[in-house]
Amino acid sequence: MLIACFSLPAAAQEPLSASDWLSGSVRGPQREASAWRPGDERPPTVPGGRSIKPVAESGLVGPVQVTRLDGGDPDAAGISTARRAGLPPDLWLGSDPETLTGLILRTPARLPAMTALLDRVLTTQLIPPQTQNPGKRGQLFMARADRLLDMGALNRAQALLIAAGQNDPEIFRRLFDIALLEGDEARACDIMNTTPGIAPSFAARVFCLAQTGDWAAAAISLHGAEALGLIEEKQAVLLTHFLDDAFVDDGQELEINDRISPLDFRIHEAIGQPLPTAPLPIAFAHSDLRLNNGWKARLEAAERLARAGSIPAADLRAIYAEQKPAASGGVWERTGAMRTLEAALANNDPAVALPAAFDQFRQANMADVLAAMIAKDLPDSGEGRAAEITRWLRQWQGLLVATPVPAPEMLTAEAVTAPETQKGEVLLAAMADVDAALDGDLARAGRGLATLRALGLKGDADLAQAQISLLPVMSPEYQ
Repeated sequence: MLIACFSLPAAAQEPLSASDWLSGSVRGPQREASAWRPGDERPPTVPGGRSIKPVAESGLVGPVQVTRLDGGDPDAAGISTARRAGLPPDLWLGSDPETLTGLILRTPARLPAMTALLDRVLTTQLIPPQTQNPGKRGQLFMARADRLLDMGALNRAQALLIAAGQNDPEIFRRLFDIALLEGDEARACDIMNTTPGIAPSFAARVFCLAQTGDWAAAAISLHGAEALGLIEEKQAVLLTHFLDDAFVDDGQELEINDRISPLDFRIHEAIGQPLPTAPLPIAFAHSDLRLNNGWKARLEAAERLARAGSIPAADLRAIYAEQKPAASGGVWERTGAMRTLEAALANNDPAVALPAAFDQFRQANMADVLAAMIAKDLPDSGEGRAAEITRWLRQWQGLLVATPVPAPEMLTAEAVTAPETQKGEVLLAAMADVDAALDGDLARAGRGLATLRALGLKGDADLAQAQISLLPVMSPEYQ
């Protein structure tokens, strides 16, 4: 039997690196740090304005001060233990951090079973890989966080970043951008103002000064930054419109940068020129989930995120239930079908509404999302088409069914032996092999499944096999 290719969004097939859209909003110019604060005695200076470094007045040993030099290896950070995640704690043993970094950023995970597995790999506390190069320390951690951002899993990325601490500039930069994408400017600026040792850029400084109500200081900072060439011209224009309400009614549409950062995105919204999120990386869709947006925008954003596994399907289900459809076609049809199905479930008779709902969601390539929303609420009983659809949806979620769809013979592969080291590299390669099933290469997918089982991930392999077996009936092209 041939497996029809399961059509997926291009973004899911070729994930962008977060470095392509993360803002430089907390990257400031290199400068010497100073302990001087307003109210302290003015430090001595030499001609030219440079401060004189203090000179000891005697050879006596001064008081000893103790400070924490290191917050630990960020590569070991995580939000779940290896045991709870069902992963070997020595997954990274024997691997080079740079090799793992490349694999994490490139390994596809389009099948929902593999998306969930990748999420566990990215967020689990594992023994960090050993390296003789101190410069590679933390490289793996940052790749894990960036991949979560690429997947639109902002909550998971935020939790992972916080687990490693906020004192690193690159970690702080990502936390700042996450806050902006979620529309929480107050929290973003609070993070900036309360995180010691972090030097924000002037663009972020100006933005946060204005957010806290100090418009005069924001304007002075902007003019100073422009004069010193410390801010890009396009961003200076954007901030000028943000600070000066004289531009509100002039009707001038600002030129949009080729690369939109979260800071640019939020300022565009603040000046009344909001940008659509559909053409932007999926992480930006979270901004449409805010309650101050229209229901249709929230529905479309939630569907986009649920398709990618970036938010729980239950979140989308809750948004569907908020109101009655305002029109017909597209997202409104799925909303109506879901509301009808919810009423049927409440009456313990889902069969009357399930076929129509399934057809609507499958046509939009969202049959897997429907399964994630309702499969556990469907009884494995009955007859006819509704019963058949119930079995498909329950099997897709790994639930027991009386007569499951059998796996294609081509998925069967010889057993393999798990390696003693470099298990992480083997695991990520196996996930790429399993992903090949969506392109019709079942033999390669079978080898990937065998490798997952050898690594002790039988549950993940079984779920992936069930989903691969169901790809034809879940596809919009199925007749």
